[in-house]
Amino acid sequence: MPVSTNDLKNGMTLDLAEGLFTVVEFQHVKPGKGGAFVRTKLKNLRTGAVVDRTYRADEKLEQAIIDKREMQFLYRDGEDYVFMDSTSYEQLQVPRTALGDAASYLKEGHAVYLQMHGSDIVGVDLPAAVELTVAETEPGVQGDRVSGARKPATLETGLVVQVPLFVNPGDTIRVDTRTGEYLTRA
Repeated sequence: MPVSTNDLKNGMTLDLAEGLFTVVEFQHVKPGKGGAFVRTKLKNLRTGAVVDRTYRADEKLEQAIIDKREMQFLYRDGEDYVFMDSTSYEQLQVPRTALGDAASYLKEGHAVYLQMHGSDIVGVDLPAAVELTVAETEPGVQGDRVSGARKPATLETGLVVQVPLFVNPGDTIRVDTRTGEYLTRA
């Protein structure tokens, strides 16, 4: 679906020759002489690379239609992750590579939104924080109360985060999905 560069919005997805890109920011520029143009910062959905592009004002670009589907993560099948569509109950096998970093936060039964372009998964919308159980970490030592001291902990999904010294194996903690940092004990 063609869209004018004058109608760009942050978060809009464009289907360019190099692949799918999301508009991170844009700026309309009207110099004293010469034609107006639009300076953009675009993020590649596949690689995460950010590129700067300049377009003439009112140049036509192809907008990609992204369908967000609510899915429930059921289980892992080898290297694939099996999801169920919450409305049609249709099951979908997704390779770990298509999920990117989001795979580290998925726990059986969790609901997520998969961003689909045709049949390709181009992104995963996770909740801001998820609760995961600590699989292994060094036990806290009594009396070791250094303020702000951290230790690594491996979670049930295989993700490793830095946690305070008082967190023990079997504890459930909240992790920020945007930064991958420990928030609090659940």
